[in-house]
Amino acid sequence: MKRALLVLCALIVCFGGADFAQQEEPSSPRAHAPLTILQLNDVYSATPVDGAGGLARVATLKQQLAAAGRTPLLVLAGDFLSPSVASSVFKGEQMVASLNAAGLDLATLGNHEFDFGVDILVQRMRDAKWQWVVSNVIDTDTGKPIGGAAPYVVRPFGALKVGFIGLCLNTEEISRDKLTHVRLDDPLEAAGTYLPRLKSEGANVIVAITHLAFADDRALIERFPEIDLIVGGHEHYPITATEGRTFISKAGSDAKFVARIDVDRRASGAVERFYELIPITSALPDEPRTAEVVASYETRLGSELNTVVGTSSVPLDADTIRLRAGETNLGDFFADAVRDDAKADVAIVNAGSIRGDRVYPVGPLTRRTLIEMHPFGGVICKVAVAAAIITQALNNGVSKLPATAGQFPQVSGLTLHVDPNQPPDNRVRDVRVAGAPLDPNRTYTVAITDYMLTGGDGYGMFKGQRVLIAPEAGDLIVAALEKYVAAKKAVAPKVEGRIVIDP
Repeated sequence: MKRALLVLCALIVCFGGADFAQQEEPSSPRAHAPLTILQLNDVYSATPVDGAGGLARVATLKQQLAAAGRTPLLVLAGDFLSPSVASSVFKGEQMVASLNAAGLDLATLGNHEFDFGVDILVQRMRDAKWQWVVSNVIDTDTGKPIGGAAPYVVRPFGALKVGFIGLCLNTEEISRDKLTHVRLDDPLEAAGTYLPRLKSEGANVIVAITHLAFADDRALIERFPEIDLIVGGHEHYPITATEGRTFISKAGSDAKFVARIDVDRRASGAVERFYELIPITSALPDEPRTAEVVASYETRLGSELNTVVGTSSVPLDADTIRLRAGETNLGDFFADAVRDDAKADVAIVNAGSIRGDRVYPVGPLTRRTLIEMHPFGGVICKVAVAAAIITQALNNGVSKLPATAGQFPQVSGLTLHVDPNQPPDNRVRDVRVAGAPLDPNRTYTVAITDYMLTGGDGYGMFKGQRVLIAPEAGDLIVAALEKYVAAKKAVAPKVEGRIVIDP
């Protein structure tokens, strides 16, 4: 099967100061396409991040396209209720209100929609004005998709009759303790149930809106090659790929880009998809109504989050790609704060729990900044384990190298070498605690997150171990970060060679 993977592909177009609608070429192949999909996924902030993104700008883009005679359908492929500073306060209410104002048309669920539990998710789904399409997340009380979502949708667009399904991942990235009266069905099995229904209702274009890992999107296409387009999420960088006759698009994160996909159908029946990755910059003005809603929630966050708790005398590296594939100074700082709070021998923290995806500059550290670094409300736990469990945990953490992964371990109190050329479960070498080789006859105390304690990110080896600090007794990670910074007044973490990855 021919595959093409283009990351940050050459189809990126910068618009300058002109209205987007004025950029359309009447003679271009996409000019008469009946449907224009505008894709978002993994949007954690309604406001711009480092100058890029912003839902009020996205709203302007949609309005410009509509004014130019297009039929724009704004679609979101999951992950937006959490995590963020504002979501820590409003539990996703601000995202629903902002997306309502921006004119979101269609969305499915991602793993972070479950961060606040099912009851809040259902309330947010009720507050939304858009159509939910969720094929594989079932309310066990009703036997139907959660929150009154449709399991599939068929809509006409000119000569097109487009069928949509929505698929959410069902992996351990969604904590099972958040899934009261909810069942996560296998996404491929759900697709097998609903794709025939789309065809029976006359759909001549099939779109899967997915929040799956890229490998799972490929598996979906391999099993169901009749899918014409995957509007996907979960990865935080732009991806386009062609798998057989199917086109896959992922638009990055935080609305820094919108993927425009114009869909048409030839007389022969072949489906055409014209793709463009649009940077969302200040060249697009804010749509006033959406901007007003976004601003109202920013104001309500209040002055409390702006309290300065200390300073950093060095930049703090929260870049997602670096955090999830190697040691960074913020990873060290984070793990040190967790270990200090738990008074443990070592700390192992899954890098996916550290957020921000930026380099924080030298200067004040506010409560807002610390929440940005960990917006989940996670809790510090402490376990007593044998040396072999530590080795298993570290091997799990580095098992996906050289790929980035949320399970990558940021550590404190120990050092290790990694040979990425060895099998995934046997890559860790020369583990030392406080400078001494790991003792196979000794029990160590390990500070971890409550997410890891319940087996999140593949850390199932901690299940059944002796728990010294359980989730109900542990401190919030954000509180530990604040206490650590306040005690030191100024922090200056540096990469110390705790994790050495061999060539």
